[in-house]
Amino acid sequence: MPLSHKMFILISSASLGLAGCQNVGTEASGNIAAKDVAVADLPDDVYWGDLHVHSNLSFDSNSFGNRNLGPEAAYRFARGEEVETSSGQRAKLSRPLDFLMVADHAEYLGFLTGLQSGSEQALSSALGKRWRGYLEKAEGMGPIMSEYVDMVTGARPQEVPSKAFTKTVWNYVVDVAERYNDPGKFTAFSGYEWTSMPGGRNMHRVIVFRDGPEKTKQIIPFSALESDDPERLWEFLEQYERTTEGNVLAIAHNGNLSGGLMFGDATQSGKPFTADYAKTRMRWEPVYEVTQVKGDGEAHPLLSPDDEFADFETWDETDISLKPKPKDPVLRKKMLEGEYARSGLKKGLSYKAELGENPYQFGLMGSTDTHTGLSTSDDNNFWGKFKDSEPSAERSSIKMGHALWPNAKLSASGYSGIWARANTRQELFDAIKRREIYATTGPRIKLRLFAGWDFAAKDLKRKEFAEWGYSHGVPMGGMLYPSMPGRAPTFLVKALKDPEDVNLQRVQIVKGWRTAKGDVKEHVYDVALTKAANGEPELSVFWSDPDFKPEEYAFYYVRVIQMPTKRWTTYDSERYKVKISPEYPAYIQERVYSSPVWYEPDRNS
Repeated sequence: MPLSHKMFILISSASLGLAGCQNVGTEASGNIAAKDVAVADLPDDVYWGDLHVHSNLSFDSNSFGNRNLGPEAAYRFARGEEVETSSGQRAKLSRPLDFLMVADHAEYLGFLTGLQSGSEQALSSALGKRWRGYLEKAEGMGPIMSEYVDMVTGARPQEVPSKAFTKTVWNYVVDVAERYNDPGKFTAFSGYEWTSMPGGRNMHRVIVFRDGPEKTKQIIPFSALESDDPERLWEFLEQYERTTEGNVLAIAHNGNLSGGLMFGDATQSGKPFTADYAKTRMRWEPVYEVTQVKGDGEAHPLLSPDDEFADFETWDETDISLKPKPKDPVLRKKMLEGEYARSGLKKGLSYKAELGENPYQFGLMGSTDTHTGLSTSDDNNFWGKFKDSEPSAERSSIKMGHALWPNAKLSASGYSGIWARANTRQELFDAIKRREIYATTGPRIKLRLFAGWDFAAKDLKRKEFAEWGYSHGVPMGGMLYPSMPGRAPTFLVKALKDPEDVNLQRVQIVKGWRTAKGDVKEHVYDVALTKAANGEPELSVFWSDPDFKPEEYAFYYVRVIQMPTKRWTTYDSERYKVKISPEYPAYIQERVYSSPVWYEPDRNS
């Protein structure tokens, strides 16, 4: 049956030839100069958002059914508006977000959308004409998907859209972000995803720009079709900053599907790490996505057997190409060590001691990686990853795209909290760079962490708590160096429940350290544990490391655990009267992870 023209008719922006592009009225644009926004002296508020959302401009989002929700719908939804989903339902957040970035795949960016709407630029190539022909005939998406997979994996000679088309789409992406960016109220970042999959292993990065269109429009996104090696990506980022005098950073995806590559022990080209490599990686990748819809990547029970909370929303069966992980326990453990954040942080201590630089000195953040355009991480309002994982009586019993992972396996996660001086691109970006960011698996738990040498329990009650913390120590993401002999690092932690969620159960500090003999160890300390059956709305604690040794490299991060709540599959079971496989827990304990604080015994090491 011929493709229905009405399905892909342009809503607006006809010159771009992009479906799902909706006009933003003046009331929505709200553009005011960031310099007009009041900026606090210190980071005094936490802002919630998502830096990893896909719209119909992404090939997989579109091919799996999202034909209508473009970047504008994603921003409108994040700002609290109700939108119609790909499955024809109405969706709305209970609370708007403070910031968002639509991070569509650079590879074939907007190409399907352009073909569906008849863009002349998209149809100017032989590839465009052939794929449009498939769409107009009975073949449909089938041969397009086959050719796409063959080209991105190297099984077929590569054909790509014209640079003119990609430039047009990128300019549109930047323009939409600019129209929805409302400094002081809502931040819309320009960015995209670099989707590297060497050998079917997930090495994706999200690219975040601090800048507006006067700088970001000077480039065309660097894609994994040009190179799947992160070192080549970093060269592109360096060139961007040098050419435009702008600012940009990269965020590595949750590495649990990376086949052990994310925190490997060699470069992608197989060379040993050097100090220059470590320093370059740390410069461009200051934070890491520790949780998202494809599972949680903080810790693994095989790597942390003494951690009762390590096995949370674990995805550990395959890589991104569905290739099974080795069954041999030694090989499996080695692979997992290259996939989980805590293991990566521990490896970083050894590289710091050996090379003088730490390639794995990253903060922790969370994203959804949704491909519906709908950024949701609430279990009672979860809209899945693709169209077929939007709410329905069938979603928990079918696979994504009818061939990938079970929808029931999806995790309703996550968001990032950023401590910043104002809700603007500049202030939020700068906070990410200094790692004043933390990850949540869903709840908006307010978490504050300071580390220093002179804190005391009484400091928790200070009226000017934040000012005292900054003036006498460092916040999450900071560095501690040797103080007076005989002192151990001290920590101030405050955690406040999400006002729309349940109480808190415990606060933990996770420590990793490298001994003088070169062994790397970890320990999880319960520093605050409520005895109340229903938990506590707030947990505050002063803690000093009882096992500190001044000659040992170390890191510390906070993990706050909520009281149990229903998993999204349990809500589905009740809502649709369906049975859920016992493989999936009825209740889970959501949590937040702070960015670490590092201790180094030699400032000049």
